[in-house]
Amino acid sequence: MGKYFGTDGFRGEANVKLTVEHAFKVGRYLGWYYGRDHKAKVVIGKDTRRSSYMFEYALAAGLTASGADAYLLHVTTTPSVSYVVRTEGFDCGIMISASHNPFYDNGIKVINGLGHKLEAEVEAKIECYIDGEVEERPLATGENIGRTIDFAAGRNRYLGYLISLPTRSFKNMRVGLDCSNGSASAIAKSVFDALGAKTYVINNDPDGTNINTNCGSTHIEALQAFVKEQHLDVGFAYDGDADRCLAVDENGDVVDGDRILYICGKYMMEQGALRDNTIVTTIMSNLGLYKACDKIGMKYEKTAVGDKYVYENMTTNGFQLGGEQSGHIIFSKHATTGDGILTSLKVMEVILEKKTTLATLATEVKIYPQLLQNLKVADMDTTLNHPDVVKAIAEVEEKLGSEGRVLVRKSGTEPLLRVMVEALTDELCEEHVLHIINAMKGTL
Repeated sequence: MGKYFGTDGFRGEANVKLTVEHAFKVGRYLGWYYGRDHKAKVVIGKDTRRSSYMFEYALAAGLTASGADAYLLHVTTTPSVSYVVRTEGFDCGIMISASHNPFYDNGIKVINGLGHKLEAEVEAKIECYIDGEVEERPLATGENIGRTIDFAAGRNRYLGYLISLPTRSFKNMRVGLDCSNGSASAIAKSVFDALGAKTYVINNDPDGTNINTNCGSTHIEALQAFVKEQHLDVGFAYDGDADRCLAVDENGDVVDGDRILYICGKYMMEQGALRDNTIVTTIMSNLGLYKACDKIGMKYEKTAVGDKYVYENMTTNGFQLGGEQSGHIIFSKHATTGDGILTSLKVMEVILEKKTTLATLATEVKIYPQLLQNLKVADMDTTLNHPDVVKAIAEVEEKLGSEGRVLVRKSGTEPLLRVMVEALTDELCEEHVLHIINAMKGTL
């Protein structure tokens, strides 16, 4: 974890933690770094936050001042930037977004030439440059100064790519989309309309301050109500930059990332398209997913929390499907990052090919109640290793047996210990979490 760059880029409140000066310096360094032996080409996308325009101009100024050409995709999704980078020969891509965070936050995600998240060692070099720990990089002069180029065509090519993937028409399917007043607003409806669906859209009117506000995958109750009111066949909710997708079945019930992994994984396994019959999950995936996988012989890997770690496991082992409970799902045959719109298309494929409903597909996974609580501590390791805490965790594990689990882990960004318990009832979750939290508090 760097000083500025976390697992998902440089993120913080706009002009408080993440400023235009930061963005300019990120652009300056990337333009120089990739342009040491040729004219660098960098593509930039942004979500609908008011500050995204400010950061777009600051990044473009930094890039062109270092001699790079900056290509602007304008409002688009994070996965579209990844797609354009790897298919159009760019040195790197930049997405301006704070994903599911509120509108006043923003972030800078850098994507390398392969469409993956930027290497940690390059992020470390950018941080040193921001803090003035390395010498200033030369400014371009004369004809070497870079250009800013409108590249909306790149976004359109990505849209065409998505439309080309499904093998069946969505004709007569009534589909609801919650675009979170974010990046999906520019793309999702066009994709579903082109595929023949009867598309019904909510939260598709971004104004710069309403992204993720009581909408999208983090506030899915809006889509649940909409699906029931309009008698739709299925609904999909995206987050601010559309790299996540959660679904709602025809009854208005939520189908989260774990269930999506199971539904798509089982279908791919039946098609012989799932390498080693294995999906990649994180340690936060629900116990119900693993029990359902065990019943059908589908294997699973577990990684640390974060799509970065999921993708690392997938590339190392050649796996085709992985993701998180939050709806960040990666289909490695088609993308190098989570892609919310792609995920919704893949769920539609299973519904249509199996000739059934999403509710029927999801019933095979019984989601266990889950409770997560955080406790702020001065020394995480000392608290975790205290005999009373170790004993409390062991007691909970013994009581849960095979009908639940406990996970205690350190936060990667704050001095917090996170205690998560899954059990048969909400009451049991609360009882066991409280037991561990009280043991921790007794050591402080």
